[in-house]
Amino acid sequence: MPKVSALDMPDVPKGKLPEHLEVQRTRVVCNADAPIHTEPFHYSGAFALMGVDNSVTLESFCKNLKIEVIELTEDTMEFDMIGIDASLANAFRRILIAEVPTMAIENVLMVNNTSVIPDEVLAHRLGLIPLNADPKLFEYLSEHDTPNERNTIVFKLAVSCKKGSPRLTVKSDQLKWLPGGSELEMESPTPSAKPRTYTSFSRSQDSMPEFANKPLGVKHQDIIIDKLGPGQAIELEAHAVKGIGKVHAKWSPVATAWYRMLPEVILLKEIKGVDAEKLVKKCPVNVFDIEDVGKGEKKAVVANPRACTLCRECIRGVNEPQVELRRAKDHFIFKIESAGAIPPEVLFTDAVKILEEKCDRVICELS
Repeated sequence: MPKVSALDMPDVPKGKLPEHLEVQRTRVVCNADAPIHTEPFHYSGAFALMGVDNSVTLESFCKNLKIEVIELTEDTMEFDMIGIDASLANAFRRILIAEVPTMAIENVLMVNNTSVIPDEVLAHRLGLIPLNADPKLFEYLSEHDTPNERNTIVFKLAVSCKKGSPRLTVKSDQLKWLPGGSELEMESPTPSAKPRTYTSFSRSQDSMPEFANKPLGVKHQDIIIDKLGPGQAIELEAHAVKGIGKVHAKWSPVATAWYRMLPEVILLKEIKGVDAEKLVKKCPVNVFDIEDVGKGEKKAVVANPRACTLCRECIRGVNEPQVELRRAKDHFIFKIESAGAIPPEVLFTDAVKILEEKCDRVICELS
């Protein structure tokens, strides 16, 4: 934006900012060397002399907040969060990664493992397999609790490759759910004592109404766990419990959750002919396009500003500014990529509830 002397500025109505100040307040301008206007104006009286109230109230927040879903698939969701601050968008990102609970394999009881993968590495691989289990139906298992049907899911893996056979690929679909709990007996100091297993199920999980129509298991059937050569075998029992990503990444429900500010690409002047074609070729993500204006003339237009990745190729190597790149400070493009256990739209709803609970705790402590 060209600089204008304060003496030459047109009169601005009371309660409205001049254009250059409005851009500074609401946009990040991305120059060729570095972005400017990156700091937000949190002070409510920053523009009080101009009659502009910069304060944030609950009423104005509710009025301006919008969520627009752009794309929704089984494992990914892209949506726009409008009317919020970067701190709130980042709070949702951190909650999604670290605080939304899931079920994951935590304890592995190794009976036999003659494969090339060591026991601890095999247990780690099992922990990263997404499970088709709703964490809301389970309780957390503390160190003083006994594993039972309400806090533990038990799986069994028993595979072997016979001598003389080709190599065998062990996949996640070979993990079998044990609804009755553990089948391995614990060692007892007294041989005459009644045998005990590693879990204490009062009833079978498949008899419970929550799991009667939806058996527990793995989300993806074709995840490779190990490869066995002739004569090798694996026999183990895996216990899955409820946890959150801040304890271990295997409980994180998202492959990634990220956001970026909405791009704005402004043409400062009409770019025609050869210059327009050069500008279109400069952009690697096809933000610009050529428009026919008649009489054999063509000009450049901004066709897809949302695709801008801020590579700055369009503003490099020019004698005079032709394009201005901006980012809206209160408009975020948010993307959630689920690890598979929980749908992305459910993950975002859960993140909102967790943030709401945190706010309630703070209000309760303050009062």
